[in-house]
Amino acid sequence: MPSVRPFRATMSSHRGLLIGAVVCILLSLSGAQTQRNPNCPAWKCPPDSECVNSSSCRCMAGFSSFNELITKATESCEDINECLQNNVICGPFATCNNSPGSYNCSCNLGFRLLSGKEYFANKSENTCRDVNECSSGQHECHSSTICINTLGSYKCRCRPGWKPTSGSLNGPKNTTCQGQPFPIWTLPLTAESQSLSLFSVEVQNLLRDFSPATANYTIQKLIEAVDKLLEGPMDKENLTTTERHQVATQLLKNMEQSLRTLAQFLPKGPFAYTSPSNTELSLMIKEQDNKDVTTVHYSQGWMKLDWAVTAGSKSSENGYSLAGILSIPNLQKLLAHASMNLSQSRDMLKEHFGGQVLGVSLTPLSNVTSIFLTNTDTGKLASNVTFSFSFRPVSREPRKELTCAFWDTGDDGRGRWATDGCSMNVTTGLCHCNHLSSFAILMAQYHVKDPRLELITKVGLSLSLVCLLLCIVTFLLVKSIQSSRTMVHLHLCICLFLGSVIFLVGVENEGGLVSTRCQMVAMLLHYLFLAAFCWMALEGVELYFLVVRVFQGQGLSTLWRCLIGYGVPLLIVAISAASRMDGYGHETYCWLNFRIGGFLWSFVGPLAFIIFCNSAIFVITVWKLTTKFSEINPNMKKLRKARVLTITAIAQLMVLGCTWVFGLLLFDPDSTWLSYIFTLLNCLQGLFLFVTLCLLNKKVREEYRKWACMVAGNKYSEFSSSTTGTGSSQSQTRALRPSESGM
Repeated sequence: MPSVRPFRATMSSHRGLLIGAVVCILLSLSGAQTQRNPNCPAWKCPPDSECVNSSSCRCMAGFSSFNELITKATESCEDINECLQNNVICGPFATCNNSPGSYNCSCNLGFRLLSGKEYFANKSENTCRDVNECSSGQHECHSSTICINTLGSYKCRCRPGWKPTSGSLNGPKNTTCQGQPFPIWTLPLTAESQSLSLFSVEVQNLLRDFSPATANYTIQKLIEAVDKLLEGPMDKENLTTTERHQVATQLLKNMEQSLRTLAQFLPKGPFAYTSPSNTELSLMIKEQDNKDVTTVHYSQGWMKLDWAVTAGSKSSENGYSLAGILSIPNLQKLLAHASMNLSQSRDMLKEHFGGQVLGVSLTPLSNVTSIFLTNTDTGKLASNVTFSFSFRPVSREPRKELTCAFWDTGDDGRGRWATDGCSMNVTTGLCHCNHLSSFAILMAQYHVKDPRLELITKVGLSLSLVCLLLCIVTFLLVKSIQSSRTMVHLHLCICLFLGSVIFLVGVENEGGLVSTRCQMVAMLLHYLFLAAFCWMALEGVELYFLVVRVFQGQGLSTLWRCLIGYGVPLLIVAISAASRMDGYGHETYCWLNFRIGGFLWSFVGPLAFIIFCNSAIFVITVWKLTTKFSEINPNMKKLRKARVLTITAIAQLMVLGCTWVFGLLLFDPDSTWLSYIFTLLNCLQGLFLFVTLCLLNKKVREEYRKWACMVAGNKYSEFSSSTTGTGSSQSQTRALRPSESGM
């Protein structure tokens, strides 16, 4: 313990000596400094200032005082804020940053110096440029939105078809969206088809599982699903023509909308895909502010357009522009037998052809090609779109013209071809249109009304109606000629009379649309003309029993005649209407639609069969009559025999309906001479029947004389009208003359 105290005392003394030495050194340095600056004031200059002389100081650059020179120790130097003195010191899109005694400049948020540096000195060094956060990936937009670059910033907008979620606003950087980006692939409910239902489910599942990374794959699978649908049977027997056109319209609409949405996730530039079924898709995706004229190519042709029309009025919302071509070769299966809307071009066509155009028959020459843009308002474009399609070469014929047509859905959604707003250079094959839709090159065969043929039809039918009415009255009132054959004549004339009345007043379809009234007219005409031909067939049967089997019975009973004459055509019409109701009615005439495959055979088939059978009976009858003339009176002069045989043959031709052979041979509706012969013979059929069945019958002529005398007030004498011929051979000959045999 005694040894510790001296040690502590020693340490305390050393510590005091060290502090004293440090104080001495500092005082020495202070004195030396005073000695090195003899021109500074004795008092200390304030911070951020420097000495001027022994009595004043001055503020350094970037600082200021109340007076230029500081003469008192109580004065101070204050920082100068250069940013407040000159608000354009850094230039546009930049911010001035003040610092003690100085400043610097930096680009605003969303801008960057070209050199990549963070700061610059003044506006002469300003190279601030906008940063595209959308293309550089520096944005925070949700995957349900589209990033839209703005000057110095960006916005996040919902994708087309999506809506902001509850509490979210469309446009802010934190926008989130919800909704279905693709159309609902529901096809017309009236189209009862299992294949269509399976197709809808397949496409919905494909689009439900979509992600942006699989846009290319989704496009290919979507096109392949459409090809599979069109190549399959599609339960066509369950679909009417109208329903098939509605399916095609909805299919094109959904494809365009889906491809327009999927294209958002593809890289900018061209995109092309050709399916195994040769369905082609060609896309061009560019920046929305592109102003050039662009050509989009595919194997079947090309399209040229001013790129400004692709985005339309909503260009700022999407950030890109799209032009697409979709060529579907198998779509013609759904668009078969489609009509053309001539409402706006009918006057021009009338002037061109020199007559009223009743309708048009269309032959597709190219694939159906759909053209679509980012802009959905393509009903009237600011500039025309030019395109070229490959099509089959055809020979030019009268009343046939190449036309560039588009698929017009119309207000009813049924769809039809139209040409309004489009023109075609036949020499170059180029189409120019001021709107967009689905297009095709068609060969249009126009059916022009012939005024002379129309006059023949109306005058001939009017005359026939009068004659048929006289025939009906004659067969009902003249008791002396009533027989089984007269009963057949009566029903034949009734059917022709009713059919001719309906044809004359209701066959023309003025509106262009197949209404229920038009379908009913077509069904009645189908039934009445079939019934008339069935009674013509019964005429042949009666003639066969009369001439060939004269001693083998009286032919069919009345019940069987009515069942055949009215029951058979009723059965044919019922089956036809149940199978294809759309086969009744046409845009031009209320008759059978010849565009419906095979439907016209519901009339032509029975007609051809009856004409064939009656023609055979006609040949047999003429041959039998020739033999009987020779057997009854071998001494009859050849000229007289030829005259009687000719009259009989002509009478049989008219009654058996063999003149309709010209209608069966009328394969080309524009065959003028054959049309005139057919119209003239059959419009005057009532006149021919009146002459044949009434005027050439002696008993009918005698009855007419009685009626005439009763009207004139004279007494009729049967003796004056009796024949003077005698002898059994002459009586037998007269019995076979058409004038006395009731032919």
